[in-house]
Amino acid sequence: MTIEVKTLEPAGIMDGAAAHDLKNQVLDALHQGADGVLLNLTGITFMNSSGIGALVSTLKAVREKGKQLYICGLSDQVRMIFELTKMDRVFTLYQDVADFEAKVLAA
Repeated sequence: MTIEVKTLEPAGIMDGAAAHDLKNQVLDALHQGADGVLLNLTGITFMNSSGIGALVSTLKAVREKGKQLYICGLSDQVRMIFELTKMDRVFTLYQDVADFEAKVLAA
């Protein structure tokens, strides 16, 4: 069985407003039939706690729809925020797109 995963690649600063916009994009992708969404955060240069909070809200909305949210491409700064807030235990994280494809799509 293959799953349809939409990849979104936000860039710049991920604060509460940007993450709220991203949440709308994620929900739109699911509404259009995607089984899950991969957030490739390679282009995110900075993330604050508001950004993390909005991502948690996004994850909750995705799970309520019975879908999946995956994240890859964390910079050192963003990874540190995830680890300090212990969100690295909440989200499914992958090193990069190739890692995600090998572990999820090839499974």
